Amino acid sequence: MNASTDDEHDVENGKFVRSNRGVKLSNQALLSGIAYCLSSCGMILVNKFVLSSYNFNAGISLMLYQNFISVVIVATLSLLGLVSTEPLTWKLIKVWLPVNVIFVGMLVTSMFSLKYINVAMVTVLKNVTNVITALGEMYLFNKQHDNRVWTALFLMIISAVTGGITDLSFNATGYAWQTLNCFLTASYSLTLRRVMDTAKQVTKSGDLNEFSMVLLNNTLSMPLGIFLILVFNEVDYLLTTPLLRLPSFWMVMTLSGFLGLGISFSSMWFLHQTGATTYSLVGSLNKIPLSVAGILLFHVPTSLQNSASIFFGLLAGVFFARAKIRERSQS
Repeated sequence: MNASTDDEHDVENGKFVRSNRGVKLSNQALLSGIAYCLSSCGMILVNKFVLSSYNFNAGISLMLYQNFISVVIVATLSLLGLVSTEPLTWKLIKVWLPVNVIFVGMLVTSMFSLKYINVAMVTVLKNVTNVITALGEMYLFNKQHDNRVWTALFLMIISAVTGGITDLSFNATGYAWQTLNCFLTASYSLTLRRVMDTAKQVTKSGDLNEFSMVLLNNTLSMPLGIFLILVFNEVDYLLTTPLLRLPSFWMVMTLSGFLGLGISFSSMWFLHQTGATTYSLVGSLNKIPLSVAGILLFHVPTSLQNSASIFFGLLAGVFFARAKIRERSQS
């Protein structure tokens, strides 16, 4: 965000904005924030609904369909001239392919974990990703973290362990998939920035906007997704399940595809309208209503100890976001 003038105060700092341009910017920040929260919460809840309530046993196929929806929408907008995208050259594909493999693995393991673990515990266990990312930054990029960050990371580990111990619906398979998801998500965040910089050097325009990245990521995921469907033998299940004959099921599946695309764009929109500070805080606070909604909507059996560990883990996530903000401001 640009520095504010005398008639205009920084929206990110929560100050009143007096100019017409500032008021418009403030409204954009609010709208983008709402869109980001709704799409991110909705995506997880809808995926959980498809995998658990419908008992759909083809998570990779669900991921592939969602990515296909994203490709169709972005490609259509590009053909209509409403957005600009980079052509998918072999040079660009070769640079992006390694990070795309991690991206697909991240989505697939997320689907598998949601099949077995309730939404509240998934949000708490995702905090482990922050721990792995922080360690990766330290060993790969020699980045040092202050005591507040390490305290928050320690609290996240404690909350994940206690949450698992007190989880009345504990499922070892689900926890294994979620652990793998944490490693893949951390790997994706650690490698994405470097790959983005390299990819820009092989594009025709010398840039790679959000639409191009969405199209590139989701297009490359198609052949790999089909390969994984064959490896996990989801084809036989898809040919026999009666769910694919239900119009309501296809509506929910398509909705999840639109929500997946919505997360990609609303997160970028929100980040551009506010900044990393507000974005990280809202991302952490967003887990609280998501966890509550997951417990209530899916009638998750819980106990006082498990609820306390979940709440503790969510607060640790907020504490981590604030610690990172303060660390960034001091660097």
